[in-house]
Amino acid sequence: MQSLWLLPLLAFLHLSFPKSSANIGIGGRVGVWINGRGITTTTHTQAPPPRASDPGPSREYIVLQAWKSAMTEDPSGILSSWVGPDVCSYRGIFCSDPPEEMSSSTASSVVAGIDLNHANLKGSLVKELSLLTHLSVIHLNSNSFSGTVPDSFKEFQYLSELDLSNNRLSGPFPTAVLLIPNLKYLDLRFNSFSGEVPDEVFEKDLDAIFLNNNQFGGQIPMSVWGSPATVITLANNKFSGSIPASFGYTGARIREILFLNNKLTGCIPEGLGYLSGIEVLDLSFNALTGHLPDSLSCLTGMEVLNIAHNQLTGELSDLVCDMKRLVNLTLSYNFFSGFSQDCAGLFFRNVGFDFAGNCVPGGHMQRPPPECMGVSWGGLSCLRIPFTKPIACAAGAIMGQVGGMVGIPFPFPASLPPSVP
Repeated sequence: MQSLWLLPLLAFLHLSFPKSSANIGIGGRVGVWINGRGITTTTHTQAPPPRASDPGPSREYIVLQAWKSAMTEDPSGILSSWVGPDVCSYRGIFCSDPPEEMSSSTASSVVAGIDLNHANLKGSLVKELSLLTHLSVIHLNSNSFSGTVPDSFKEFQYLSELDLSNNRLSGPFPTAVLLIPNLKYLDLRFNSFSGEVPDEVFEKDLDAIFLNNNQFGGQIPMSVWGSPATVITLANNKFSGSIPASFGYTGARIREILFLNNKLTGCIPEGLGYLSGIEVLDLSFNALTGHLPDSLSCLTGMEVLNIAHNQLTGELSDLVCDMKRLVNLTLSYNFFSGFSQDCAGLFFRNVGFDFAGNCVPGGHMQRPPPECMGVSWGGLSCLRIPFTKPIACAAGAIMGQVGGMVGIPFPFPASLPPSVP
């Protein structure tokens, strides 16, 4: 469906834009001579002044028409408004005043945002979109865009929000987005991206990282706990291996961690308890083993803790059940052998407490005894720092006092399997 007339204009933009910005105004007109240098006549001794050049279609018009040509389905008729040179009147396209550095330009406005959420469009993302250089927001969730994310997206200098969720995009993690300097919000969930997630994702200054419901695999990068993001969702992928160990005060801004429904193994690391800002932690539907670390009691702001459908063992400590802001605690379908009296009191605090499918003797809705046979209740199944007194969650409790310098966060060990006699 690519319109033939667009091809020479797009070729012109790609060839001329990087080195002739003085002739192309952002959101303005292309300064080219359509018919040469003007027309001279033989009836006058002096040629008339050159005729004002036809400004031609704007760069933004050409780009949006190229993208329109890459659309194959538009059941809601959104694109019926994408006609004519006034791109600011197109549905889903939002304009604003040009930036200050363009105050001398003839451009009256620039395309600053694209919001086509729930438009049910089918097609692909064309590389020419990066020529909309003043975009600050791209919201394209709940469409049927397929293919890969163009590498040219790295050229967006003003983009702060990129939402490509709930589409049919595929390929490896689109590393071009990591080169967008002002990006703060990244949403790639509900697509078919695959492969490993680069460390740089969590090193970038993002406020939110949504990667759930893809086909990402491999180990979760160690850099995850250093992310400045408040929300990190890696749920419903194929991540494997252990949960990375936390290093004390890193990740202080993290509020929600969703790692559910992956293939994570090993133990829950002690250091996870020192991510002090966590309010929601969901590690359910994995293959985690061992006892819960007592350091989880340091998560005083915890409201929702879900570790259901794992292979966790031991007795549930009252240190965990005493978290004051707890609203929901889900421990179902593990191999816990009991819980303290304080945990039983959760029912009187109106805390949702699901303990079904465990191995509590005489408990309601527990596993049949044969399923609990052979599960080791004694000893530590993970390498833990022993606590002989209530945990001090203040700074001194997690500073490296042994083999390190005071003031350096103590690197809690990663989850290790029990030694084999």
